[in-house]
Parts: sequence; C-alpha cells; structure tokens
Amino acid sequence: MTRVKRGTLHTKKRRNLLKSVKGYRWGRKKLIRLAKTAQTKAGAYSYRDRRRKKREMRQLWLNKINATIRQHGLSYSKFIHQLKLANIILDRKILANLAENNPSIFAKVVNKIKVK
Repeated sequence: MTRVKRGTLHTKKRRNLLKSVKGYRWGRKKLIRLAKTAQTKAGAYSYRDRRRKKREMRQLWLNKINATIRQHGLSYSKFIHQLKLANIILDRKILANLAENNPSIFAKVVNKIKVK
C-alpha cells in the first residue's frame, strides 16, 4: 500500500474552522478543541433563534397594535374581530407598521371598523 499524506486536508479543515470562529473571545478563536465546540454551539443557537425571532416579532406587532388601538377605545381582540367582520385583510405586521409610522391611516382603518 502506498502512503497517503493528509496534511493539506487537515490544514484546510483547520483553516476553515478558525475562519468561522474568527471574532470569538479567548481560546475559542485559536484553539481547535475549543473552536469546534464554539462552532457547534453557535450553529445550535442560530438555528434556535431563527425560530424564536418569528415569535418575538409577532409579539412585538401585537403589543404595538394593542397600545395604539387602546387610544381609540377598543381592545385588541375586539379590533381583530371587527377587522374580520369588515372583510379588511391586513396582517398584523402591516397593522403594526401603520400604527407606528402612519397613525392617521391607522385611524382611518379604525374609523371604518367603528362605522360598520
């Protein structure tokens, strides 16, 4: 059998690993054993937080809508119910954006609901 030298593959693997943990603190950026675990945990956290981000954003939208709709004398649940009855199809992201950035347009939506 011929001898197979794997130095180039090992070096490439190590270089890619160290490149991915660049910017980490202490030994996690330069020691292979620590860098491997750091990279694994970073991947796990980013996977988890991509899902958590969706939850947190929806909560934020609901809070923005609720805070603004209370100024108009409605509760959040009644507002959403009235939207459905009036056949106004706006999702919560758009409603939160209107409530925060365009209060006059949001007020028109609320008035349209109160009329019906």
